[in-house]
Amino acid sequence: MSETKPVDLVLSGGGVKGIALVGSVAALLDAGYSPHRISGTSAGALVGAVLAAAAAADELAVHQLEQLALSVDYASFLDQAPLERIPLLGPAWGVLSGEGIYRGDALHAWIEEQLAAYGVRTFADLALDDPHLPPEQRYRLVVNVADVSLGRLVRLPWDYSSVYGLDPDEQSVADAVRASTAIPFFFQPATLTRPDGGESTLVDGGLLANYPIYTFDRPDREPPRWPTFGVTLMPSLPDHNEEIFPALRLLHRVRPPTLMEKVVTTILVGNDQTKLSLPWVAARTIAVDTSDVGVLEFDVSEHGKAALYDDGYGAARQFLSGWDFEDYQARFRGPR
Repeated sequence: MSETKPVDLVLSGGGVKGIALVGSVAALLDAGYSPHRISGTSAGALVGAVLAAAAAADELAVHQLEQLALSVDYASFLDQAPLERIPLLGPAWGVLSGEGIYRGDALHAWIEEQLAAYGVRTFADLALDDPHLPPEQRYRLVVNVADVSLGRLVRLPWDYSSVYGLDPDEQSVADAVRASTAIPFFFQPATLTRPDGGESTLVDGGLLANYPIYTFDRPDREPPRWPTFGVTLMPSLPDHNEEIFPALRLLHRVRPPTLMEKVVTTILVGNDQTKLSLPWVAARTIAVDTSDVGVLEFDVSEHGKAALYDDGYGAARQFLSGWDFEDYQARFRGPR
């Protein structure tokens, strides 16, 4: 059996399209790569958490990943609050109030259950013994979250201590993932209580960093120990917000799209398009065409699930066929 090759992974957001992330990771595993650290946003945080937990338990297997991705009942994550169940009025109120249409409790319970199966509850269970990294970064998983109370991106568990005064080893991994998946207008925001008694409102990290490919880059400009691969799923910027937030269709029967909604859409999608035009980003990015499935198509068919997985797997295989780590370093990580 050939020796595994370490790699750091950055997984973008993308809602239900996250099934394709699993396909790409499966292709990397089949090619002999082993995830060392994983940075995830929204759907990427969900997938990354399960991958990190499986890796920590030394149970990372392709067939298990595929079975899990294709067997999930994604529609079960849509747990509406009583008011939101009222046709038209409920979803419109969820959007207007900012509380979201769905509670997100079902999604939280699911990820908590998956992590528990691998013996993972807090970030202490995902700690890494890697003296090459700063102490606050010695974890298998980094979850990207937007703190709208502080107006900044937080990378959990890296920022628990410096930003919130909390011990990262004591924080729930499922809570962090739930916060990163709180898509605005769709899922209720998460709340984090600080030791000083203040509260932070946390939402989908995609607002500020849907595809933070730079997460694991060395600030000292020294050559990386191994490659960082990114997987991105977001489509080209749509003409209007309804393609990303179908829930808004109900509200738009009452009034036209607002500037705020257009800004949120551009933040979530436009940044990715700008990044991917940079050669040093494109060179290490697995870009998966997932245009056949909507971001919030939680009732995706079994055929749709399988197609997403296959698209992710095929995109990664194609990427690896042209990948050369030495060439990448010479072009983008050498002396200025």
